[in-house]
Amino acid sequence: MTAPSSGVPGGGDGRQPLTGRQLLLLAFAAAVVTANAYYIHPIIALVAKDFGVSPSEIGLVPALNQIALAAGIFLLLPLGDRFSNRQLATLFAAGQLMGLVVMAFATSFWVFVAASTFLGFSTITPYLLPAYASKRVEPHQLGKATATLTTGVIAGILVARVGAGWVGEHLGWRWVYYSAAAVMLLVTLLLPRIMEGRDKSEASPPPGNYPSLVLSVFPIVRQHPEVLLSGAIQGLGFGIFLAVWLGLGLHLTSPEMGYGADTVGYLAAISLLNLATTPALGAWADRTGPRRARVIISLMQFTAVILLGFLGHSLWLLIMPLVLLNLVGPLIDITGRMTFLTLPAGVRTRLMTAYIVLMFIGGGLASWAATWVYEHEGWHGTAMLAAGLSALLVALSFIALRFDPARRNKA
Repeated sequence: MTAPSSGVPGGGDGRQPLTGRQLLLLAFAAAVVTANAYYIHPIIALVAKDFGVSPSEIGLVPALNQIALAAGIFLLLPLGDRFSNRQLATLFAAGQLMGLVVMAFATSFWVFVAASTFLGFSTITPYLLPAYASKRVEPHQLGKATATLTTGVIAGILVARVGAGWVGEHLGWRWVYYSAAAVMLLVTLLLPRIMEGRDKSEASPPPGNYPSLVLSVFPIVRQHPEVLLSGAIQGLGFGIFLAVWLGLGLHLTSPEMGYGADTVGYLAAISLLNLATTPALGAWADRTGPRRARVIISLMQFTAVILLGFLGHSLWLLIMPLVLLNLVGPLIDITGRMTFLTLPAGVRTRLMTAYIVLMFIGGGLASWAATWVYEHEGWHGTAMLAAGLSALLVALSFIALRFDPARRNKA
């Protein structure tokens, strides 16, 4: 097989494009490796009670997990432009497996926090997969392929939150992590069978040693500054998602509301809608253009966030804004990735590095802020935090329109 420097399938390089079956298996793998960060959402109150810690202390678990993920992305994801995605994905999946095992058996809160942090640092596989797939699909199918992988991620988040809520309530929170470790073992063994190694005739990897490879992210980002804006927007969007659902995990299980962790999980089943809507919305973004689509959905998200504060006293009324949030949330990520995944294949993984680092810095800060605000101001404080983040996201989405090629051509 031969490959042009662009690495784009269908350009006469002889590389076999992804089949539908392979893409679905990658989506399944993305679901499993992503799910590990979200088991904590419905069981956060159970874990806090078992270890005897406060809401702000338990907030360190998701916060440090997300910040460690950002560090792992920065230090490890650039290796995807040099080494086989297949080897790296398998190695990092094994790292996640180790973290889950320690979390399941931890008897100290700080050991649990440390294992969760290591788990976050090892969660690189989901972010290797989009760049891997982008080199093996036709350019006009990029939105659909990205949406399929995103649907897998959504499915993983859904199963993690719904399943963890039920298992945590009826069997205990440790069984959540026993089960997660078992499924993670399966994926660690599966990944080498469904991914191809690096093609020897592919464009040469970036020159230099490891430090120069990591630091090469900065000049590439300077050449493509829009990735910083897309990453900041996604960081805000992800922060809103985490703030809302961590706040709900504490709010619904509080004496005021009186529900169990399983109810939090059942409420997360709203994400089922995304399994049907996300691929179609990805195709809509292909037609509309990622930047214009992002403006529209950011306004829809802001509307939903504003409603959270007014409807927080009722579980049934909360369903309305949560449906809207879940509908548009994944498309913020899809449109953000679409702004740079059409660039040359040799820089995509490092651009993805910058994007994901910003995403998880935003998510980590919002995770801790949400639990701290809830401890001091309750649900309305969490809702106000989410509203402020959403307003900033809308503003940045409008600013990003200046990068739209259609607007540039008109000018």
